[in-house]
Amino acid sequence: MTDSSSPIDHLQTAVRRIEPKRGLPPVEDWRPAREGEIDIRIGRDGRWWYRGSPIERAAMVRLFSTILRKDADGETYLVTPAEKLRIQVDDAHFLVTGLEVEGEGRGQRLHFSTQTGDRVVADAAHPLWVVVNPATGEPAPYLRVRGRLDGLLTRALYYRLVDAAQPETGPSGTELVVYSAGERFVLGSVAGD
Repeated sequence: MTDSSSPIDHLQTAVRRIEPKRGLPPVEDWRPAREGEIDIRIGRDGRWWYRGSPIERAAMVRLFSTILRKDADGETYLVTPAEKLRIQVDDAHFLVTGLEVEGEGRGQRLHFSTQTGDRVVADAAHPLWVVVNPATGEPAPYLRVRGRLDGLLTRALYYRLVDAAQPETGPSGTELVVYSAGERFVLGSVAGD
């Protein structure tokens, strides 16, 4: 009898075997001997794709997101103790979809959540930054989620942050600034400066 399971089924089985009871698996510590690639892509909108078709099961996406790792080579991998499989990422690894604000002003804490259930407070280890497309002027706001993995904030969250931002004089003129966990994050410049 032959095994008719797909590569994604094998990966899902392997991940379930190593899934920790609490927290994330120690992917940064794993150095598997077997390396390859798998036809999985994370779209700019946070959707995961396998062989050109969307992965519809949110539980599977959440499970795979726990074994993501971006290495120093700039590539992103799904990593288990047995294998390391390169995947494609269109922009960011996560889509940041939620925001809760605790406190106010310079003492506030910005709690973000991703489409896969990660929860992160913007701080020195989890910076918030904005990249502006030079051709369109369109801002793209990002948050470091874990390791070298980043999340793209939804447009609605970015506008919510901009509404809450305070203008401050900075090195490039008047900047829109938010604070979280004692850190200052610049969202953009005030027009006309």
